[in-house]
Amino acid sequence: MLKLLIMLLVAYLLGAIPTGMWLGKLFFKTDLRKAGSGNIGTTNTFRVLGKTAGTIVLVTDIVKGALATLQPVIFGAPVIHGWAVNGLLIGLAAILGNMFSIFDGFKGGKAVATSAGILAGYNFPFFIISAIIFASLVYLSSMVSVASMAATTIVTFLSLIYQDGYLTTVAFVVTLFVFYRHRANLERIQHGTESMVPFGLYRKYRQSHPVKPKDDDDASNK
Repeated sequence: MLKLLIMLLVAYLLGAIPTGMWLGKLFFKTDLRKAGSGNIGTTNTFRVLGKTAGTIVLVTDIVKGALATLQPVIFGAPVIHGWAVNGLLIGLAAILGNMFSIFDGFKGGKAVATSAGILAGYNFPFFIISAIIFASLVYLSSMVSVASMAATTIVTFLSLIYQDGYLTTVAFVVTLFVFYRHRANLERIQHGTESMVPFGLYRKYRQSHPVKPKDDDDASNK
């Protein structure tokens, strides 16, 4: 039990490391919490600090999730009531750490990259499949938020094919977390004000079919 508690604490602290926030302050003299969307995760880092910084945050968050999940393999899985503790359950603590970081006043990111890292540490082939799904959805929707919510939902259903109860349960919990953290994004999507990446099919569609200003619509109806 002590080993389990230590692993959970380590996983939480790994997930809680606010890579984007620290990177922005140390090397760019920028507080991501006061720039762009105000989020310290990968997407806002790309938007505010650039590709290099965004890539560093993305890779770091994935590695944090993978290391948290691999703890039972590295240090030996703790056994409780005859059952070896699954790494995915340890990984959930990293997600909580990412969303409610002790280093950021119990605020944080949206845990998408960290969740991907947990999957990478648990089942790498499935991680590759999920990454392809996510990248495809980003290209189709031109919105990382839409891709994140849709991808976690699809991954949850696909996990049923693996007949892995741990994977399905954790994927479902992660999906709930991701939707919860994207509440503001859902409102912006509904109002057509969500930020888009500088590529993708939907962005091309919006550029070729611009939305008329509301005042113009009102004037045409008079």
